[in-house]
Amino acid sequence: MKRIYLDNSATTRVSEDVMEAMKPYFTDIFGNPSSIHSFGQEARLAIDKARKTVAGFLNCDVSEIIFTSGGTESDNLAIKGVVDQYYKDVIPDNVLPHIITTAFEHHAVLNTVKYLEKLGKIEATYVNPDINGLVDPKKIAAAIKENTILISVMYVNNEIGTIQPIKQIGELVGRLNAENKSKIFFHTDAVQAAEFCPMDVKELDVDLLTMTAHKIHGPKGVGVLFVKKGIPIKAQSTGGDQEFRIRAGTENVAAIVGLAAAVQQISNNQYQISIIEKLRDKLETELTKKIPNSIINGKAAERTSHISNTSFINAEGEAIILNLDMEGIAVSSGSACTSGSLEPSHVLTSMGIPAAQAHGSIRFSLSRETTVEEIDRVIEILPGIIEKLRQMSPIK
Repeated sequence: MKRIYLDNSATTRVSEDVMEAMKPYFTDIFGNPSSIHSFGQEARLAIDKARKTVAGFLNCDVSEIIFTSGGTESDNLAIKGVVDQYYKDVIPDNVLPHIITTAFEHHAVLNTVKYLEKLGKIEATYVNPDINGLVDPKKIAAAIKENTILISVMYVNNEIGTIQPIKQIGELVGRLNAENKSKIFFHTDAVQAAEFCPMDVKELDVDLLTMTAHKIHGPKGVGVLFVKKGIPIKAQSTGGDQEFRIRAGTENVAAIVGLAAAVQQISNNQYQISIIEKLRDKLETELTKKIPNSIINGKAAERTSHISNTSFINAEGEAIILNLDMEGIAVSSGSACTSGSLEPSHVLTSMGIPAAQAHGSIRFSLSRETTVEEIDRVIEILPGIIEKLRQMSPIK
């Protein structure tokens, strides 16, 4: 049985070209980049070259690129780094710094903000998206207070693929800062956007941006935090002077080289994006035609081409995943089974989607490696699975 992988938003397969680029840095060019001898300097040159590649991709200065262990660390560094620097640079008169984020962020952002809130270090506002999965910049503006220091809004939602108005929010923050002489910083988690959306940080008007390699056919364990010049941020890991003293620790040279190779591959992929979009549209059209009471979540909004989130009413998400897995097809769900109770996706519930619809949601996430034959196989198999599960369901 041929296996089909449609969970690329969770992680992608490392491409052959990326693997080839990385191999020498496991065996031949293995020196510590902080060493001054030739072995170390060979590794240092590789990192410098990779940093230049990523800086070119984001249209920023090389000194604004911080290599991390991935998206989660980058998000944590952005949020905690700005908050900790606030306490270092400002003597507050019992005024907590205020952070604005959205209720459907990735947990790397959402749980970090909630953690700081629980510690009593910040106050936070969580803005809900609309029913289509879009955040209104006016709601962001309305949430701003005198003590607001940071706004964090994801570029592309990882469950439904909706593209948020990052440029509009960036312009809004810039205008307010200029008018009020305030210092509000703007961060976006762009992990799901990197291969499919414009990533020019100057055009987006962001101060901090997160991306990671394993979502773009690069290796796991390496990511990037863009930190605009002049943005105050405090290191969260201390030790050496690596990454401009913002992130200590011996660099993962092979992974950083792999990240840069993956970035190079996606720099000119508009043709591939159009192919992926056609496959996604075919999947959605055929499934909604063949399966009654199926709903595409976020369909009315602008979405990336690789994510499709579909709810199958009266069929439970985890059961669909397990049945597809038995057929060799990998997908995912926003629901998580804990302690015998099924919790619906926080993304869908924040949009106001009813629990019955959210429980039956499945995320299909495609890549440039997805084929027509694979999509046809899903269209062939899934209707029968949904029919079987609905017959078993106590809810009719």
